[in-house]
Amino acid sequence: MRNDQAGSPLIEIQRATVYRGDTCVFTDFSLSLQEGEHVAILGPNGAGKSTFLKLLAGEVHPVPNDATNIRLFGEEQWNVWDVRKRLGMVSHELQHQYMDQVTGLKVILSGFYASIGIYSHQDFSYAQVAMADKMLEEMGAGSLKDRRFGAMSTGEQRRCLLGRALVHDPTALVLDEPTSGLDLTATFHYLDLVRAHMQKGKTLLLVTHHIHEIPPEVERVVLLKQGKTLQDGEKRAVLTEANLSQLFDCPVTLVQANGWYQALPG
Repeated sequence: MRNDQAGSPLIEIQRATVYRGDTCVFTDFSLSLQEGEHVAILGPNGAGKSTFLKLLAGEVHPVPNDATNIRLFGEEQWNVWDVRKRLGMVSHELQHQYMDQVTGLKVILSGFYASIGIYSHQDFSYAQVAMADKMLEEMGAGSLKDRRFGAMSTGEQRRCLLGRALVHDPTALVLDEPTSGLDLTATFHYLDLVRAHMQKGKTLLLVTHHIHEIPPEVERVVLLKQGKTLQDGEKRAVLTEANLSQLFDCPVTLVQANGWYQALPG
């Protein structure tokens, strides 16, 4: 499904077969996403969500095949570092890998180089430092400027990493289960930050198994199960009790309020 309001192709994956070690995660997998089209990829653990994110980040590659084609930002050949700057990614893996001793301001600054921490060979202009300061404030994390990453709460770390993903003004924001481990207040605050940037024009690609994380602005949902696309279409048509019960292999009751969805036991 394509959004008529969307722009140029952001991600195009055609007939990709992808392995993680000896395990085949995707067979003949296809997916396309347009710039300006907000999409949630929803699936249980083991569906292939993490492998999909690694595919975008250039950390895994499809099996070479004449029928396979992957384009990012319209290009078949791309520099991994350039793509990482154009896709603002926040993942659990990044959070776990991030160095404990790096201060809040330096976490944000590392976004300019898509690096984990900052290094002596990296130069930052006055404007970039000022932008990082401003981003910390925007994330409600101004008090974390000099705090070590390892001394922050999960929610504080997540806000700093969101600022890192946004500081270089990427085309799209790619989030991996962004509110997992956060309490209710931190969850609502984080989702408000994400929605504010969606409303400023950032494309959102959300990868999750948490239905409550899907903002009202998301118009397309892809259901992913065991490396296969179960459903792909308009949110209202895809998020049904029958589809979700099939996706998660358990009876699901769905409730809606103010554009948000939540799953309850069936």
